[in-house]
Amino acid sequence: MRIVLVRHGATLWSESGRHTGRTDIPLTEKGRDQARALAPLLSGYLPKTALSSPLLRARETAELAGFGNRVRIDPDLLEWDYGDYEGLTTAQIRHDRPGWDLFSDGVPNGEGPEEVGGRAKRIATMLRSENADALLFAHGHILRAVVASWLGLAPDCARHFALRTATLTILGTEHEWPALLTLNGLAPLTP
Repeated sequence: MRIVLVRHGATLWSESGRHTGRTDIPLTEKGRDQARALAPLLSGYLPKTALSSPLLRARETAELAGFGNRVRIDPDLLEWDYGDYEGLTTAQIRHDRPGWDLFSDGVPNGEGPEEVGGRAKRIATMLRSENADALLFAHGHILRAVVASWLGLAPDCARHFALRTATLTILGTEHEWPALLTLNGLAPLTP
């Protein structure tokens, strides 16, 4: 069983380090090129389940990677709701709130780590129950939380799994233990 997580391609906000939660912005041309480059890496991969966040940047990545007509939308894959910090960089937030950490502090008028961790746990639980290959197109912070949940870690441990745009992160098992098999991969999937 392989669970392949794909962070969407580049956007204007991801390139500038702005927190992009529920703002529905498209991929840049670079992001579209990145998404198209995923198609040969995923060719021949036939997951039982293919899911996408409802946001345009994830759906567009799925489409350009060759899975647009095969993904099912799952609202649990929405990116973190950054509330009052939507569109701001970490440096801007820390100017007014020194020491702020998304994974322990959450955001005012948005989500906290427990809420995001709860969504990630639902996804991981569903994937475990299916016990089959799956492909998820979504966003950096929710996918980091899925990695942590898959590994049985607390939601704040997601801070340790940085995901680059348009890369493959693969979860599975090693000797029956949940495992992180690949982080930010760009190699073709083998059968």
